[in-house]
Amino acid sequence: MSKRALKKYLAELRQEELADQLMDLYDRFPVVKEYYDFVFNPKEDKMVQEAKVKISNEYFPVKRKRPKARRSVAQKFIKHFIKLGVEPQLIADVMLYNLEIAQAFSADKNVPDAFFKSMLNSFTEVVQYISINGLLSDFKERIVQIFETTHNQKWPNEEEFSRALDIID
Repeated sequence: MSKRALKKYLAELRQEELADQLMDLYDRFPVVKEYYDFVFNPKEDKMVQEAKVKISNEYFPVKRKRPKARRSVAQKFIKHFIKLGVEPQLIADVMLYNLEIAQAFSADKNVPDAFFKSMLNSFTEVVQYISINGLLSDFKERIVQIFETTHNQKWPNEEEFSRALDIID
């Protein structure tokens, strides 16, 4: 069904029929429920804290022995937050937190090259996101700290991190 056809169909419905359909969608689809829960009661800080705990658990697990160190967990939260319309400052905070926790992890562990490439992608994304949303003044210190940590830990793709910073300039 096209958007135009949907608009026409919805315009023909009475108020109570439309309300019934929305309630049905709310009951059937968890995504719709989550959207409306967020719209009417946006507990953004709580959502961000939960995301940070889960991201941290990827690198420093509490219940299992081995860390999984998957970037995809953080990316999933970030995309979800963007889709919901969470404040850009909070999204940038989660993006930077992901890099900071990954760097803390890599300081002690021998990680594969794919890890460094993945973190470079995350760094490039956060620098672009912060630049686009005009948040540089809020997060410049953290970005510089992440860059300096790549230098101090002698990451193999340190030069690419430097190029990613050129976006800001």
